[in-house]
Formats: sequence, C-alpha cells, structure tokens
Amino acid sequence: MLLLKLLTVPGFLLLISLASKRWGPNVAGWLAGFPVVVGPILLFLALEQGPLFATHAAVAALSALFAMVAFSVAYCHAAQTLAWPGALSIACLVWVLLAAVIAQFPASLGFSLLCAASALLLAPRAFPRVGTLPTSSAAKPDKLPYRMLAGALLTLAVTLLASTVGERWSGMLAVFPVLGSVLAVFSHRSHGVAFTTVLLRALTTGLYSFAAFCLVLALALPRMGLGAFM
Repeated sequence: MLLLKLLTVPGFLLLISLASKRWGPNVAGWLAGFPVVVGPILLFLALEQGPLFATHAAVAALSALFAMVAFSVAYCHAAQTLAWPGALSIACLVWVLLAAVIAQFPASLGFSLLCAASALLLAPRAFPRVGTLPTSSAAKPDKLPYRMLAGALLTLAVTLLASTVGERWSGMLAVFPVLGSVLAVFSHRSHGVAFTTVLLRALTTGLYSFAAFCLVLALALPRMGLGAFM
C-alpha cells in the first residue's frame, strides 16, 4: 500500500507534465483535478479503519473541496506580486484557515455538497485575468524529477497525518492540494504567472470529477462496503 501511494502521485505528475507539453495548461489542469491523491488515501483508511470511518472521511473531503479551490485562487492572486515561496505560504494559510472554519460546522452530506457546489460555481470568477501565455521556448527547465519527488513526499506526509487525526480531519487532509501545490510552484518557476493561473483554473474545472468521486463513495460505502472501491 505504501508503495502504491508513493508511485501513484509521481506517475500522475509525469502524465500531467507530458499533457502540459503536448496540449497546454488547460488539459493538464483538467487531469490534475482527478482524485488521484484522495482515492488511495480513502482506500487506505477504509482498509485500516473500516468503511464507516472512510465514509465520514469522504464526506469531510467533499466539504474541504472549498478550501482546495481557495488555495488555487489565493496562490494565483498572490503570485501576481510575490515569488513562489510567498505565494505558496499565503495559499497554504488560506487552506488551513478555511479548513479549520469548515471543521467547526456539524458534519453532514448536505453541508459538504453545499461547500463543494459553492466552490465549483464561484471559482471561474475568482481567478485573476490572464494575459498572453509565454512561448515554450522562454520557459525554464521543467525539473520533472523534482516535481515527482515533491509529490511523493507530500503524499506520504498527508497520508501519515490523515491516519492519526480522526475521521473528519482525515478526510480534510486527504484534500490538501498535494498536486496543486507541486504544479503551482514548478509551473510558476518554469512558465510564469499566466501559465500557472490557466493551469490552476483548469484544475478547478477538473474537480467536478473529484466531487463526484467523493459523493459516490459517501453514498456507496455504507451499503457496499469495500466493494465500492473495487
């Protein structure tokens, strides 16, 4: 299971990087919205803690999609004037604050759906406007191995934390923007702010599949058990 978690995200980062070079940041962002991180984490929680625990975690993950979208929006706005360390710090702070606020509300599937729907519908208007994208020749080296290593380490850290903090925060941490943070930083450094904004805005569009995944799990796990994963 550990090997699966460590290989899934780097492998998906490789796919996203290839898609970005071939089709641009829009397609790469849509792919990044897939539940490639939360899926293995919820499977791990279901196997270790049981289907009921994973069900509650999936409901919490759906609500935390609001904080995940806010992370991307905050990064893009901060990156207009700050280098990547400052933009990443602000985006992470926004995620932590919103996740903490969401965790104060009683957990329910209805509340989680409201959070997710609000984020997905408001996101397209929240990102800054994008100018002309730079040509690929002006881009800095992509440093793909560093992306893949960062993705593996972040996935490991989030997974270890998620298994020790209870069902609600397990679900919230499963939605920490592992792919988003790695893609944001390396795209910012290699391609500039405009490219990063297009990528992260497209990522929020791809999160419709993420929301559907968490919703189906929340509904199916209590009835089907681990068969919902298989």
